[in-house]
Amino acid sequence: MDIRFDGRVAIVTGAGNGLGRAHALALAERGAKVVVNDFGGSGQGAGRSCDVAESVAEEIRSGGGEAIADPADVSQEEEVKDMVAKAMDRWGRVDILVNNAGITRDKSFGKMDIADFRKVVDVHLLGTTLCTHAVWNIMRDQNYGRVLMTSSTSGLYGAFAQAAYAAAKSGMLGLMNVLHIEGAKHGIRVNMLAPWAATRLTAGLLPQEALDLMGPESVTPGVLFLVSEDAPARIIMSAGSGCFARIRLLESDAVFFPPDGRTPEAIAERFAEISAIEGQREVTDTFDQNSYLVRKAAAGLGIASPL
Repeated sequence: MDIRFDGRVAIVTGAGNGLGRAHALALAERGAKVVVNDFGGSGQGAGRSCDVAESVAEEIRSGGGEAIADPADVSQEEEVKDMVAKAMDRWGRVDILVNNAGITRDKSFGKMDIADFRKVVDVHLLGTTLCTHAVWNIMRDQNYGRVLMTSSTSGLYGAFAQAAYAAAKSGMLGLMNVLHIEGAKHGIRVNMLAPWAATRLTAGLLPQEALDLMGPESVTPGVLFLVSEDAPARIIMSAGSGCFARIRLLESDAVFFPPDGRTPEAIAERFAEISAIEGQREVTDTFDQNSYLVRKAAAGLGIASPL
């Protein structure tokens, strides 16, 4: 069955270029009404213009779709609220939020300016939080919402000179996990994408032959799936060059140490066992993890589990 977005209203941040533009155009092509948000600055966050957002919105309208442009800085709460208000005034609902806006200010940690660290976190993590918070109660009242966070493999796996970017991107994991728990009963599904594409932010990092395989449009099908009506929830998907994979946070099978054997030396001796891949499990939430450890300890002590 075709995935369509007829009657749905989507906000895509950072949609004036690259990935965001590809996502906005694809959502509109499949029937969504789109708020094309872009601050209009450089890849480092300098400058400001509504031209790029308006250009994409006009492209959608020229193709027969519905779109409005908005230049909100996602790190500024009042501007974000105003953007959401425009969508509500125009269409009366918000069904989809694609948090895509971002900047880079890469420097090795020792040379990094803390003001740059704050700015990167403000745009990526705080911006994602502000935009999601601004639509959250709307989605809750509708009993329907799809929220996508754009993380990065830099945040999940690390990359040289990207401490700020990685910290912001990895912070989205905790935010997604909590919002998944809070939103599930209200029909809100929250997912996370870790894309790798040829954009302004990745220009010059790889040979042109590699970048030619990494067009933003090669990522967008994963976005459409993760914000669709039948989307899963609490999924981390990596995407790039037309390839898609699921990333999971796994925990090894816990090893119980009796009270008289809880020493650092004992842990060192059995660290390979603690680290074993066999028996790894995906944890659903912090209570699931904690109760599992209590049950494991009770079994080790030969007593009934209190949980």
